[in-house]
Amino acid sequence: MAKKQKAKDKTDLKDESIDNDIVLDEEESPELDIDSSLEEANEIQTAEDQIKDLEEALLRSRAELDNAFKRNTSDIEKAHKYGVERLLNELLPVVDNLEHALNNFSKDSTTEDKEGVELTLKSFESALDKFGIRPIYPVNEHFDPIKHEAVMTSQDPKKENNEIENIFQRGWELHDRVVRPARVSVIKN
Repeated sequence: MAKKQKAKDKTDLKDESIDNDIVLDEEESPELDIDSSLEEANEIQTAEDQIKDLEEALLRSRAELDNAFKRNTSDIEKAHKYGVERLLNELLPVVDNLEHALNNFSKDSTTEDKEGVELTLKSFESALDKFGIRPIYPVNEHFDPIKHEAVMTSQDPKKENNEIENIFQRGWELHDRVVRPARVSVIKN
């Protein structure tokens, strides 16, 4: 019986040690659960931050793409609208020469010659007008530094300050953009 008691005590000790191990594991288990849940929460927070960063980057990319598209559209419109500006700069001296020829016909010239030059100038101006090119001829206007270039000043008590007195050369504008300002004399009293 003593042997049975000893064997029972040994099995009880083994069961007790196993129970203690289990108890120890159970005691450690809540700490592991807290640590793992904290790690999972950190991973979730990190993933949410990454999602927010990616969404912001996507929005920025879309905005940049929209801006680039608008800029390109604007550039294309300007190229169509103002593409003839270089050609206009080359043709303006021809118009000026035709105007000078009209103003400087000699008395020996025939009226047909003068009419021919007038018709040529008018057809040239109508062709320019079709492309949005208009002359700046500032009769009875006040001086505007954007549209006019003051070549000289003069005094005239009958006229107001900054009034244009004389026009030496017409200016030209292309769709409201001044290509060449008109050369004028301005009143300064």
